[in-house]
Amino acid sequence: MTVAPPPSFPPPTPARGNRPPGPKGHWLKGHLREFRQDRLRFLTDCSRSFGDVVAIRLGPRRIWALNHPELVEEVLVHQNRKFTKHFALKSAKPTLGEGLLTSEHDFWRRQRRLSQPAFHRDRIAGYGAVMVEAAERMLRGWADGQRRDAQADMMRLTLEIVTKTLFDAEIARGADRVADAMEILMVNFTRRVNRIVPLPRWLPVPENVRFRKAMAVVDRTIEEIIAGRRREKADRGDLLSMLLLATDSEGDGGGMSDRQLRDEVVTLFLAGHETTANTMAWIWLLLSRHPEVEARLHDELDEVLDGGRRPPEAADLPRLRYTDAVVTEALRVLPTVWLLGREAIEPVEIGGYRAPAGTTMWMSQWVIHRDPRWFDAPESFVPDRWLDGLAHRLPRYAYFPFGGGPRVCIGNHFAQMEAVLLLAAIARRFRPLVPEGVSPRPIPTMTLRPEGGLPVILQERRPAARGT
Repeated sequence: MTVAPPPSFPPPTPARGNRPPGPKGHWLKGHLREFRQDRLRFLTDCSRSFGDVVAIRLGPRRIWALNHPELVEEVLVHQNRKFTKHFALKSAKPTLGEGLLTSEHDFWRRQRRLSQPAFHRDRIAGYGAVMVEAAERMLRGWADGQRRDAQADMMRLTLEIVTKTLFDAEIARGADRVADAMEILMVNFTRRVNRIVPLPRWLPVPENVRFRKAMAVVDRTIEEIIAGRRREKADRGDLLSMLLLATDSEGDGGGMSDRQLRDEVVTLFLAGHETTANTMAWIWLLLSRHPEVEARLHDELDEVLDGGRRPPEAADLPRLRYTDAVVTEALRVLPTVWLLGREAIEPVEIGGYRAPAGTTMWMSQWVIHRDPRWFDAPESFVPDRWLDGLAHRLPRYAYFPFGGGPRVCIGNHFAQMEAVLLLAAIARRFRPLVPEGVSPRPIPTMTLRPEGGLPVILQERRPAARGT
C-alpha cells in the first residue's frame, strides 16, 4: 500500500496572546515530574493539547516545544545564528569537549570546514566494504536457533565499524572496555540532564568517580592513537587521516590541534556507533512485528544479491530501494535522535510569540514524525510510503532524523548507508525474531534505545530458501 499525504499542509496555529499556551505545572519544579515519568508521552500530549508552540518549564528552565515543520525551519535555518546549543548538550561538554556537536559560532564553523572533506559522498562510499566485512565476521558467530541480545550485538558491530573507518584500526582487545566506558558516560549525561541542580563534578561521589575513570579510558585510547598517527605522518585512507591532514583554506590555513582532534574523534566515536546500533535494534523489532514487510525485504535482497548468495556492496545501494525505505521508515517511527534543542541568545520571534533571550526551543522528531497532519497512519510502520516521492512532497522539516540547517549531522550519509548495508548483509542470512510478548519500551536518553536490550531468536535463511 502506498500512503499519500494530504494535498496541502496546514500552517502553524496562530498566536493568541503574548505567551504560548501550556500545561499547568508545579510552582517550583514546573513540569519536571511529568517529563521524567514519560518524556515521549508528555511531549506528544503537549502537542496534541496545546498546539504548535507550547510553553513548559523544567525547574528554572523555560522551554518552548515547537511542533510544526515551519517553526523547526525557522530555528534551524532562517534564524539559526540567533541560537546556540541548549542546556543538555552543554552538559555533554566535559565528555565531548568542543567537538562539532557542542562547539559554537566561528570555532564551530572552522571545525566544520576542516571536517567536511572527510564526509564527502565518494569518500563515504569507500567505507561500504568495511561495514559489510564487519557484519560478515559477526554472522560467523551466529547460528540457527540461538538466543541473543540484538542490541548488544549491534553495539559491538557498529563499534568495530567506527574504529576501523575512523582509525583504520581494530582495537578488539580494548573494545569492550571502551564500549563500557562510553555507556557510563551516556548514563552520567542523562542523570545530569534530569537534575534541576546537577552535582558539581569535583564532588568525590561514586557517580563522579565512575565518570572520571570512564573518561580516562576513552581519552587514553584516543590520545595514544592520535600520537601514533602524528609520528607516522601517513594517510591511511580513514577519517582520522583526513582530519589530521585538513587545513583551513578559507581561514588561517592551519589544521587541528591535538585537543581539537580529540574532541572531534570522541564526538564521532560516540555518535558513530550508538545511533546506528539503536536504529538497527529498532529495525529488528519492527520487522518481527511486520512479517509482510520482512517478506518484501527478503524478496528484494534475493533479487539484488543473486538469490541472497552474496553480500551487498555499496554499488548495490541504488537497487536496494525497499531496504532503504525500511531504514527511512524506522527512523520516522522510532527516531534514534528523538529531540533537538536550541537556546535563544537574543530576543526572537517564533510562531507569532516573542521569546526572550535564554528561552530553550525543543523540536521533537518523535512528535513531528508521528503527526497525522504530515503522515497518514502515522504510528504504523509502512515503508511503502517512501517509494512514491513522499520525501519531496512533505514540508522540509516534517521528517528530520539527522537534524537540519547548517548544523545538520555531518555523518548523515554515512549513517544511512551503514544502516542499509548492515540490514541487507544480516537479513539475507538471518531473521532475528523478537519473541511474542517481548516489547521493550523506548527509553529516551541522549538517543532512543530499547529498555533492557533486545532479545531475539535467530532463524537462519538457508540457501534453498533464499531466492530462485
